[in-house]
Parts: sequence; C-alpha cells; structure tokens
Amino acid sequence: MYRLTTHAAIDEIPAADWNALAGDDLPHLRHEFLAAMEHQGCVGDRFGWLPRHLVLRDAQNRPLAAAPCYLKFNSYGEFVFDWAWADAYQRAGQRYYPKLVIASPYTPATGLRILTGDTPDRPALAAAMIQGSVQLAEGLSVSGLHWLFTSDTETDWLRVQGLLPRLGCQFHWQNRGYESFDAFLGALSAEKRKKIKRERRRVAELGIRIRRLRGDQVAPEEWRIFHRLYEDTFDKRGGLPTLSLPFFEEIGRTMGESLLLVLAEEAGPAGGGIVAAAFCLQGSHSLYGRHWGCSKTFHSLHFEACYYQGLEHSIEQRLQRFEPGAQGEHKVARGFLPTRTWSAHWLADARFRRPIGSFLAHEIEAVEDYIAEMNTHSPYKCTDKYSGKAGGAQPCTDSKPPGAT
Repeated sequence: MYRLTTHAAIDEIPAADWNALAGDDLPHLRHEFLAAMEHQGCVGDRFGWLPRHLVLRDAQNRPLAAAPCYLKFNSYGEFVFDWAWADAYQRAGQRYYPKLVIASPYTPATGLRILTGDTPDRPALAAAMIQGSVQLAEGLSVSGLHWLFTSDTETDWLRVQGLLPRLGCQFHWQNRGYESFDAFLGALSAEKRKKIKRERRRVAELGIRIRRLRGDQVAPEEWRIFHRLYEDTFDKRGGLPTLSLPFFEEIGRTMGESLLLVLAEEAGPAGGGIVAAAFCLQGSHSLYGRHWGCSKTFHSLHFEACYYQGLEHSIEQRLQRFEPGAQGEHKVARGFLPTRTWSAHWLADARFRRPIGSFLAHEIEAVEDYIAEMNTHSPYKCTDKYSGKAGGAQPCTDSKPPGAT
C-alpha cells in the first residue's frame, strides 16, 4: 500500500510537496531551512550529517508523509546526549557510528517529526513511517535509529512500535492570552515582576537600543555582524559554529518572514554600534530562540535580547508559546516553566537494549522528580486552570505546567 523512499538531498523532493506535509509552525523543518543547510555545507561529510530524508508514497507515487533523516557519524548537534552509549559500545568492541537520526540539525526544538499535513490517515501513515524507518536502519546495518524532540502523540506511537522513550526537560513559555508585556508581568509574583523590570531598566540605562527585524529586513552588513557574534559565542565555549554566513543569508532570502533577529546597539557618540544579537525562528503559533552573541559584557542584556524581546514579540504577534532553547534553570524566574521533551530510540543490538532501556526508565523517574522540583519555583501567581486570572499570592506548583507535554 505504501512505499518508503530515501533521498540524499532535500532538493530531490519538491519544496511544495515537503512544505505541505510540514505545515506552517515548524520553520526548522521547512524545505528552505533544510535546503540551505545542504547548499551551504552545514551538513554533509564535513560535519557527519548525511541526508537520508524519508518520504512515504502511495501507489501513484504521491507523497503522503515525510521525515528529516540523517546518517550520523557523531553525536554533535543533537541535544539528546548519547555519548555514554557510544562509550559503552566502544568498550564492548562494538561500532556505535554510523546511526540514523530523525531531527532538525543543531535545533533542539520540539514538534512533529512525522510530517503528514492535516489528514485523518495520520495514525496509519505514522505507523508505516515508523516501521519503514526501522527497516531502513536494519538494511543499512547501523547501530540504531533515534527520533529526537518528538511530539507527545508521536512518542506514544513510537513506544507502541517498540522504540525506547527518553524524557528530557526544557523551559518554555505559554501565552495565556496576555494583551501586553505588562499583563504578563501582572501574572507574576511581586518579587519576580520587580526583578524583570529592574533588568530591563538596567539595559536602557546602559544606553542600549533594541531593534527587532524580520529576516527579509536584515541588511547584509547586519547579517555579517550577527554571524561574527554567533561564531564568537562558540569560540568562547569551545564549540563548533556549524552554521555559515551564507546559510543565514540564504534563509533570509528564502524564508525571511519566518526569522526574527534582535539587534542591540550601543547608542551615543562613542557607541559601538551593534554589540549583541539574538536569532529566532517563527512559526504560525510558536517562536523558537536559537542563537545569541555579544561583543562584551552588559548587565542583563542577555535576558533582554534572548527572553524579554521574544516574550514581547510573542505577545504582540499572538503566538501561543516561546521555546527559548535548551536547558537553563534561570529561565524559570523569567516565566519559562519546565516542559517535558521526548525522544525515542531503536537499537539494533539486543545486548544493549535491555541495559539502555533500564537506564532510560530510571532516567524518566529522575527527570519527573526534577520537573516537580522546578515547578515549586514557578514565578506565577496561582491561576484557575491556567486561565491567566490571578487567584492568589502563592506561586503555582501544579505537577504539569502549561506547555508541558
């Protein structure tokens, strides 16, 4: 009934077909985004991400479902850490790489990975896609298959098909219908509200001016400055800046309406021009914070550029949620609550399935405990069913915060 095809380049798949399946809230899975990575060498042999994109087709060769898939020769840029698994394989004299990964490269953003568009056949298509991906992994003789940052429903489907679920935690913001940034602040405890106001005031007192630009409004020199700041951030942390300036320039041309660049400029006669920048991706309902860079230290500027500007933008654009990136407990005090993230894993070697499955079961318990603990530090006043209406002075400590999966 269905036939699964693999593609070594996203350009083998018509952009209109892929984007119709991906929908409009996943900018990191748009054809233009994945194509720019391939065109500009951000994936491929150099970085160990070899495209093997999946398309499920009917008897007439029409695409019914798709998934971004890569043959990986390392674990860099995945944000679901399996270095210990690779070490265990090596100690046992086994080969862990290559493996198959279904993900958006270098992008720890949650959402659908089985792209089907809006169809009632989604469960059947998903089952066929999952089964086909496992058969592909078996045919390629890779060590395993890893679906990263999957949706709740997809995680359940993957579990039913025998893949091992893995729980993680990020900190996301849910829009409770705020009319303004001040309305958002009004939902916080007095202490946290004052802290945020003080941080924003400090940035203004430094003479820093903030501009928010869509990707198609960014000038070539502004892209160059942003990219230099992006590279500096990786250099300071000992990381590898895989995304090139031509990549950002290309997506600025091809999907500029889905990009948000926050620029911080030092004002005054002795001002240093653009001194910091934050880069986000925007879907129809969500904002995804991705990269940040700063030329020198400014008190609270990171919070302003990476969090408060994104929150303000999300409220103005009526976006439902804001994912500011992986990790970071300091985000809780600024309105981002612990949110469950999922991945699912198939391992070819049965000798490793049991111990890794046991590890993941214990890890889930530990992450759940961590989420419960983080919820006790919620900055929000108690609300009625998360309606946004203040119902008391105590912070909410519900076990499943808004935005949790």
